[in-house]
Amino acid sequence: MSEPHRLSVERIEQAASVIDPVFLNSPQFRAETLERQFGCRLVVKVETLNPIRSFKGRGAEFLMATMKGRHPLVCSTAGNFGQGMAFAARKRGVPLTIFSSVSANPLKVERMRGLGADVRLAGEDFKAAHSAAKEFAAKTGAELIEDGRVPAITEGAGTIGLELLRWSEAFDAILVPLGDGALLGGVARWVKAHRPATKMIGICAAGAPAMERSWRARRAQESGPTNTIADGIDVQSPYPEAVADLVDLADEILLVEEQELLSAMQQAHRGLGVVLEPSGAAGLAALAVYRERFKGQVVATILTGGNVTPEQMHRWLSS
Repeated sequence: MSEPHRLSVERIEQAASVIDPVFLNSPQFRAETLERQFGCRLVVKVETLNPIRSFKGRGAEFLMATMKGRHPLVCSTAGNFGQGMAFAARKRGVPLTIFSSVSANPLKVERMRGLGADVRLAGEDFKAAHSAAKEFAAKTGAELIEDGRVPAITEGAGTIGLELLRWSEAFDAILVPLGDGALLGGVARWVKAHRPATKMIGICAAGAPAMERSWRARRAQESGPTNTIADGIDVQSPYPEAVADLVDLADEILLVEEQELLSAMQQAHRGLGVVLEPSGAAGLAALAVYRERFKGQVVATILTGGNVTPEQMHRWLSS
């Protein structure tokens, strides 16, 4: 008899009833303006139309809704998860300290502070910021929250899968940007329990391939320094728990290059009127690169975030 999966379908369903409604039931629709160039029947789910402009509020909300007490918390983030945590913590009066790198997106840093978190910048990349958060937790007794490692965060993200499967047609494939693994793990857990024939495919930046390599090796593998503009999926040190989830649930992991991410952002802006950050466009980038693979299929992808600075918008979307 196989062991129970650490991610619970029942808790994903529960999450849909306790997450702040502002994050739920995001728009999902046929992207007819993009279908000809991608050669498939395409459904997009837009996760940018909420107070933090990303899907990360779902997991943070479910985590905080299921925690007892108001003891201090600490986390590290590239910015979107931190905004989700700050939103959920402020709502419940929970003290929260967030560590980000000194090179973090200034818009995301400003928003985390605006939501009431104590934001501290430490180190040149996420790995260094995470080390600082771990040290802070050890010194102060604050509880360290690690996105991708905590089941409730992944299960909260899984509510996206619940909503996607309300679509009238069965999907041949769902393409999901892949960073720490919480989004793909949660969505795939729900989808595989209800539509096992649907292929669950993660998309990593070629300049940050640690999760792709880990999935293929079936165990967590650290990478060297990363090189990508997609900070939302920039991972060097995958959590073993997240990798184990994906080994069981993902059908394939694909890589996309930087220019392909930029082109996908521009396509979303022109064709859908949606501003995406690079990680948020990873699924669209993969559809362009692997067009023949998905030709003629019914495909969905999640547009996961849209936190870009005015300077980035001018540089990336004006061409």
